[in-house]
Amino acid sequence: MPSTDTTPLLLQPAADSPAATWSGDGRVRAVVETVLPAVDGGRFAAKCIAGEAFTVTAHCFTDGHDALRVVLSWRAEDAAQASEVAMEALGNDEWQARFVPPTPGRYRYTVTAWVDAFLSWRRELARRVDPGDIRLAARVGALEIAAAAQRATGKDRAALTAWAQALEAGAQTDTDGDGAAAAAQIAALQELALDEGRAALMARYADRRHACRYPVELPLVADRERARYSTWYELFPRSAGPTPGAHGTLRDVQARLPAIAAMGFDVLYLPPIHPIGRVQRKGKNNALVAGPGDVGSPWAIGAAEGGHKAILPELGTAQDFRALVDAARSAGMEVALDIAFQCAPDHPYVQEHPDWFRWRPDGTVQYAENPPKKYQDIYPFHFECDDWQGLWTELKSIFEHWIGEGVRIFRVDNPHTKAFPFWEWVITELQRKHPDVIFLAEAFTRPKVMHGLAKRGFTQSYTYYTWRNTKEELVEYFTELAHGPGKDYFRPNVWPNTPDILHEHLQGGEPAVFMSRLVLAATLSASYGIYGPAYELMEHLPREPGSEEYLDSEKYQIRHWDLDRPGNLASFIAHVNRIRRDNPALHRNEGLRFLPLDNPALIAYAKRSDDGRNTVVTVVNLDPHHTQSGWVNLAAAWVNGPGAEGDPWQMHDLLSQQRFVWQGDWHFVQLDPHRMPAHVFAVRRRVRREQDFDHFE
Repeated sequence: MPSTDTTPLLLQPAADSPAATWSGDGRVRAVVETVLPAVDGGRFAAKCIAGEAFTVTAHCFTDGHDALRVVLSWRAEDAAQASEVAMEALGNDEWQARFVPPTPGRYRYTVTAWVDAFLSWRRELARRVDPGDIRLAARVGALEIAAAAQRATGKDRAALTAWAQALEAGAQTDTDGDGAAAAAQIAALQELALDEGRAALMARYADRRHACRYPVELPLVADRERARYSTWYELFPRSAGPTPGAHGTLRDVQARLPAIAAMGFDVLYLPPIHPIGRVQRKGKNNALVAGPGDVGSPWAIGAAEGGHKAILPELGTAQDFRALVDAARSAGMEVALDIAFQCAPDHPYVQEHPDWFRWRPDGTVQYAENPPKKYQDIYPFHFECDDWQGLWTELKSIFEHWIGEGVRIFRVDNPHTKAFPFWEWVITELQRKHPDVIFLAEAFTRPKVMHGLAKRGFTQSYTYYTWRNTKEELVEYFTELAHGPGKDYFRPNVWPNTPDILHEHLQGGEPAVFMSRLVLAATLSASYGIYGPAYELMEHLPREPGSEEYLDSEKYQIRHWDLDRPGNLASFIAHVNRIRRDNPALHRNEGLRFLPLDNPALIAYAKRSDDGRNTVVTVVNLDPHHTQSGWVNLAAAWVNGPGAEGDPWQMHDLLSQQRFVWQGDWHFVQLDPHRMPAHVFAVRRRVRREQDFDHFE
């Protein structure tokens, strides 16, 4: 049967020809091999802060010696039009550019590269010296420019056309002889060809027919500044009352706001404020049987008064809560609310949606367990239930309810025990509508699980800081946090204590330990928090030997705190937080650099702001009992810059207000923990002025 293919035989590619066996366009010579950051190849979003420059690096190259042009394109996720930024060659085929996401939200970015005939021509022309070569090259360039004029419109087309014509005319004009006139003519032709202003116009109409575009538009989440830098204070509202034994209220918390703000905190975090279950209620010190006056655990959520959208009546009303949120905002703070997706046995959900829970053969609901620990007062949700979509929708509505009440920061309890797809969905959905919402993951679990939660959208993450106490442990861990692969998406929030964790290091009650752990947290991490008033009052008694639980824990009972107790650390904490606030170097993590120091009982590290104008050096004595001394290496060239190694500089200890002049590379430090266990130095470089005295700033 004759073929019905009407394509001329000569135009059909042979079966083994490149056109038949190669899927791409063979004329595409540029290669975009890698674009960074790319979290799991673009499966998850990198993170940045809106209003701050976000840096993208690409590995791009081509064959031969032709010039490559590389551009970074970026857009808001819901925008069709992308903006472009030219990438700069760093050497070794690495290219870099920055862009600034203007507002919190979701963005996309990618990289495109192409062999640019005009740039190649321009680079070669600048190297030519033979007049004949220059004339011929000018004509070649005129053709490239004329082609670009066809891609342009309006005034740009006219300007490029005139340029091409001028080059062609200049190349055709030949002044007889090889004297000064001929040399001047060639110089003028070359100057015309290499004109910077016209080259910039040409760049707008580059020939991209054979461009190589990275195959993935990588995702980016831009958060507000508090996602990067925040200082948290946790308290139990029911213990905030001024009268011993009386149940505290949200109004009592509001009355405490000025004192908390004076300590320098910008986030007030409240454990769950919902009705507490009565069935299987725990007693003091986690006793299995509650007494008549026991108030139970706030994490056993739900009772006849309501569930996750209700407020415990003893704490106050929704109006009281909104007043607290407004008052905190007026004090420069925000209220963060705990979200714990679990229920007490008498939560309304248990009756209304029994299929949302896992039922055992004996007809009872499976309560939470972490053998040998049992939590009979808590029912976890069953994320594999048939009505999983209804469960997801309802849990999302809990966030939406509190967002409607003015909350924009949520600390999420044990997210690693809930379905990972749920977190990815709910955080994405909520942030699309409310891009300013921040989520802190309280997941003390395996590293990959913690990183998995951060990848799926959690803004900040708890860390292992509480259990990192030696110099070796701290250096290794915080180097990983600041410079490891997770730096593009994992934002640490470090806590020296929590209501669940009284580390054995604190159980001796030495003030030097509480002070040094606070300084470490506040200077190593851009975000940190404490559970108070337990921390500033140096509560240190465990429930029993070997336990990390507090004795008479607020998780199970009301405590009355004597906030004016002698020896409390409130003023010291305020001082440290003022230092944090006043030094931009401490507002981010990526500038962290550990310094060599010859005594393992001392740790030293530096942080420098992005603009290089603020440098802070911290030295901490990790021994709470003995004075320790040693030699720390702070290279003069790193402080003063190359060529200024001989210049002195000033180290201003912001804790003690002492000032020291350092010079050279090795410097002596000594810390008595009974006086002050740390130095927090602001580095003041020497500035030479017209006066004859030294000035440091």
